[in-house]
Amino acid sequence: MPINVSIQQRVSVLRASVFSRFPWLIHGFSTRQGGFSRTYGKPSLNLGFTQEDSKTAVTRNRGVFVRELVSTAQGKKLDPFPLATLRQVHSDIIHHIDSTPETNLVGDGLVTDTPGLLLAIQTADCLPIILVDPKRRAVGVFHAGWRGTVKRIVEKGVGEMRCRFDSRAEDLKAAIGPGIHGCCYEVGQGVRDQFQSQFAYATKLFRVVEESDPVREKYPMLFLTARAPGHSELPRKIYLDLVEANRQQLLAVGVPAKSIEVGPLCTNCRTDILFSYRAEKGKTGRMMAAVGVRD
Repeated sequence: MPINVSIQQRVSVLRASVFSRFPWLIHGFSTRQGGFSRTYGKPSLNLGFTQEDSKTAVTRNRGVFVRELVSTAQGKKLDPFPLATLRQVHSDIIHHIDSTPETNLVGDGLVTDTPGLLLAIQTADCLPIILVDPKRRAVGVFHAGWRGTVKRIVEKGVGEMRCRFDSRAEDLKAAIGPGIHGCCYEVGQGVRDQFQSQFAYATKLFRVVEESDPVREKYPMLFLTARAPGHSELPRKIYLDLVEANRQQLLAVGVPAKSIEVGPLCTNCRTDILFSYRAEKGKTGRMMAAVGVRD
């Protein structure tokens, strides 16, 4: 089922239908729509303290985002939850927290079963992934770029929830939010090699496109070389399906396919509503994926 969009107070938040039956759960994936930042085009909901944006605007944006997340379906507002974030380093480091961290944590995953906390990670092409254990009322959120995916961060996230909360993989629900998809995520051969060294199913994660050359096709003799089979190779583009890579990790550790929801939006394709580091050549804002447990 697709991730649904709800809009309140000029802010657009994506919510996963796989979590819709749990009234005790707070979750959402932000977009760029709404907010107070003016650095990245029209007023936007940048939630990262980037070099280009003002701290005041980002702080206001975070306040609006949190208030939207903790509002009930009836529109009643709750006291904002404290926001727990990380200094992300494309790692497989996951922190279990039961209170608001007093220091800036370094890593790419957070888990808790403590009510009243809002766990959040930031993205602008990498995948945000939320895990929920409805039986234990435990949650986790993870930042998965290609490096974190090779290090199996979401697979290790399931393991961390099993160790901390006695979660069972078959009970977990997962939502993979907006990120760059296989249609746009061009990578180098080195990235492909790393995946092939780690995963038996790596071949189906990549799509290879050979660039066409009208001149070469019309005058093939001009491009003869000593290299077998007698012609120089055309340049190739390699595309990684990061979404499928993380879905496969969840399946491998026992999360049921029907319990995994994948958002349809590609950040590189949809810069009208999402931030994309690649599409915007590094000068862009940050979105958040957040999850928490109500008291």
